[in-house]
Amino acid sequence: MSARVLPDAPWLRSGPTARVLELLNGGGEEARVVGGAVRNALLRIPVADIDIATTALPAEVIRRAKAAGIKSVPTGIDHGTVTLVVDGHPFEVTTLREDTETFGRKAVVAFGRDWVRDAERRDFTINGLSVDAAGILHDHVGGWDDISARRVRFIGDPDARIAEDYLRILRFFRIHAAYGAGEPDRAGTLACIGGRAGLVTLSAERVRMEMLKLMVAGGAAVAVQAMADGGLLLPIFGGVAYTGPFTAMIAAERQLGLAPDPVRRLGALAVAVTEDARRIAQRMRLTNAEAKALDSMGHRWWRLGGMDEAVARRRLYRLGADRYRDRLMLAWARAGRGVDPAPWRELATLPARWSAPKFPLKAADFIARGIAQGPLLGQVLALAEDGWLAANFPLEPSAVQAVADQAVARFTRDNRL
Repeated sequence: MSARVLPDAPWLRSGPTARVLELLNGGGEEARVVGGAVRNALLRIPVADIDIATTALPAEVIRRAKAAGIKSVPTGIDHGTVTLVVDGHPFEVTTLREDTETFGRKAVVAFGRDWVRDAERRDFTINGLSVDAAGILHDHVGGWDDISARRVRFIGDPDARIAEDYLRILRFFRIHAAYGAGEPDRAGTLACIGGRAGLVTLSAERVRMEMLKLMVAGGAAVAVQAMADGGLLLPIFGGVAYTGPFTAMIAAERQLGLAPDPVRRLGALAVAVTEDARRIAQRMRLTNAEAKALDSMGHRWWRLGGMDEAVARRRLYRLGADRYRDRLMLAWARAGRGVDPAPWRELATLPARWSAPKFPLKAADFIARGIAQGPLLGQVLALAEDGWLAANFPLEPSAVQAVADQAVARFTRDNRL
């Protein structure tokens, strides 16, 4: 059989990648591009990070880089990885190796020169291909056929690969959602279910990273449903997963022309009330911004259904465009099947049609009306803002002054000043 050649890969034959390969080839050593860059190129999707494997030991990689005036950083030198920076582009260069012992995400490695053994230690067949400087593809694990079929399979025995690192359960579904087609591989799915008890051993940071990537993958709905069916989401969320609203959220984003948002989709999948949001934020160690966005989504989202535009404008003013849209979309996603999307689209697109004016009253307006500075002044301002919203955001001076007078009168009456 003739050698397969990687098509349409100008980045391989010129530029920084070609320079690194030229640096590392020769003198009895060989280097190839491995992993995701090869997979993406074959699937004709953008290539981002480019990883390189080499027979050269780390010290030799560093020596060659220094001689060529290329910056090298020993980012993972204990595991054979040196980062080379060429024209501002970082390349992780890793010496061929095999795991002699594994401890979760940690392993004892032995450096070697065997490309087959190096490929066999990787996770999935579609990540096990490599390509040399001439563009020749090397497939030692059946990755070519699986890429052609858009099939994600573990390399070797799935149970053994998962036992080496339980994060591979999440990676299996995330990689399938991003690159696979149809239902996830049955053998892989069963192995993930069999190893699900190991999910509790994973760090929250790693779980967060994989789950947020999964949320926005093209095939997320199928992968998430398979995870729910296999009981894999309960150990992650510690609560109920709502796959129906998750699928509905994806559909709503598409109707509105919005880019997939990982936190918004996570909210649809795992949040019914604010307590859910706080639990998820803690279990997944979300950032402060992510946690606040999730908490806002879960706060009384059910009040946003069936609003007229006047009420919607007040909600938008209070929440801001992003919080308003995300909370409204959660209400939409949880409205159930068969709901008419037109009213929801109208409400969701309100921020594009209307911008809230700035509240026209200031503290000085109430000091002039005899309200002393301090906590009471803040209370009067809040009353005035409520009245201004109820009056539909008037800006005419006479209407604004009437709002201020009414706020002072109400405050004086209620507090008997």
